[in-house]
Amino acid sequence: MIIKKHDICIIGAGTSGISACKNFQEAGLDFICFEASDRIGGNWVFRNKNGMSSAYESLHINTSKEKMQFYDFPMPDHYPDFPHHSHIAEYFEDYVKHFGFKDKILFNTVIKQVTKIDEDRWELISHNEEKYLCNHLIVANGHHWDPKMPRFEGSFDGEVFHSHHYLNPEEPVNCKNKNILIIGAGNSAMDIASELSRKNISNKVFLSIRSPVWVTPKYFGSMTLDHFQRHPSQKKGWIDAIKELIFDIFGEALLTRKIVQAIGKPEDIGLPKPQHKFTQAHPTISSEIQLRIGSGDLIVKKNVSSLAGKAIYFEDNSQENIDVIIYATGYKISFPFFKKSFINVIDNHLPLYKRIFHPEITNLYFIGLIQPLCALMPVVDEQSKMLTKYFQGEFKLPSKEHMRSDAELANNKMLEHYVKSSRHTIQINCTKYTDDLRKQLG
Repeated sequence: MIIKKHDICIIGAGTSGISACKNFQEAGLDFICFEASDRIGGNWVFRNKNGMSSAYESLHINTSKEKMQFYDFPMPDHYPDFPHHSHIAEYFEDYVKHFGFKDKILFNTVIKQVTKIDEDRWELISHNEEKYLCNHLIVANGHHWDPKMPRFEGSFDGEVFHSHHYLNPEEPVNCKNKNILIIGAGNSAMDIASELSRKNISNKVFLSIRSPVWVTPKYFGSMTLDHFQRHPSQKKGWIDAIKELIFDIFGEALLTRKIVQAIGKPEDIGLPKPQHKFTQAHPTISSEIQLRIGSGDLIVKKNVSSLAGKAIYFEDNSQENIDVIIYATGYKISFPFFKKSFINVIDNHLPLYKRIFHPEITNLYFIGLIQPLCALMPVVDEQSKMLTKYFQGEFKLPSKEHMRSDAELANNKMLEHYVKSSRHTIQINCTKYTDDLRKQLG
C-alpha cells in the first residue's frame, strides 16, 4: 500500500469538483481530485461508467446557457438556449483543458473509505488499496445518484426501475407498446412521461402525482424562463438591488401571473391543484407536459394506494393494468465512503455553515450539496472561491458554536418557507446565497 500526501483531497470530478480544481489551480494550492469514472462531468456524462449519472438520451438543461455557464468561461455562441447533455459534457472537457488541471484528477479511482485519523488529517483508501493522506477533505460526490424508492402495499409483477436508470424508450427496459406508469412530478418525471407518451412509443402512459407542483415553461414568449434573473456570479449593482427589492415584495404575485398567462394554472391543464404558493416549492420545468395531457397521450392519476400483480390501484379507487413502473421519486444524500457512525444523513438533513463547512468536524467541506432554483455551476464556483480564500488564510471561520447556530438558523429559515420535503432541506436562494458568500469575503 503506497501512501501519498496532499494538502487538499477532492472526491468527485463533476460540476462541483472541477470548479474546486480550477480555483485551487489558479491559487497554486496543493490538491488532488478523485474520479470514479474515466472522464469528468459526473451527472452530465451519458452512460457514465461510474453508474452515477442520471442523464437520459434526450436530456436538455432546464436553465438557459447564459445563466448556467461559469462566469469566466462562457459557453460557445453556437450552443442553443437549452443545450443537450452532450454539449454540457463537451463544455466541461473544454473547461478543464482551458484551465489546465486534468493532470490533478485521478480517473478510474473509487474512494471506498475515508477516516479522520486525527484533528487535522484524513486517510483515504481507494478501491485498489492505494492510501492517501490529506489535511483538508472536500466532498463533491453529488446528490442525484442514490435513488429513493417509495413503498406501497402489495407487490407488482411487471418491470420496475428508477428514473435514474432511464436512458431511452428501450433502455433499461423496452417500454414500446406497453402500458407505463411514471410516479413523480419533478423534471425527470415530466420529461420521461412526455417522451414515452408519444403515440408511436407506448400504448398508454400514466403519471401518478402525490404532491402537486407548479409547472413553468422554458420560454415566456421568445424569452428564456430565467432571462430576468441575475447571474449568481454577477455582483449586485444598485439597479439590481432595486429590482430585487421589488421582487421580494411582489415576486409571488408577478411570477404566478406570468405562469398563468403562459400555460395556465396546473389544474387548468389537467394536473392536480397545488396547495402551496408558486415560490414555496421547487417548480417543475416543462414546455411539453401541457401538450401531452391536452392531446390525450398522457393520463394523470392520483397517488398509488396499492399494487396487485399488474393491477395498480390509486387513491381515487380507480385501477389500471400496468406493464412497467418508473419511479421518478428523487434521491437520498449519501456518502458511501464514510461510516454511518461518523456521518449519517437522515431525511437529507445535514446543516452546514454557509452550506459548505461542517460545524462539528474540522477540515471537512462540501461543495454542491445544495438545491438551487438556478443552475449549479455558478453557485459552486462561488463556493470554491470561498474555500480558496479560506485555504489561503484570507477568510477565517467563526467558532463552532457560531457555525452550528448559523447553519441551523439558515436551515430552519428555508424549511419554514418551503413545503416540507426532503428536496427542500438543501434549498437556497441563488443570488442571495452567492451575495452572502461574497460579503463574507469582504
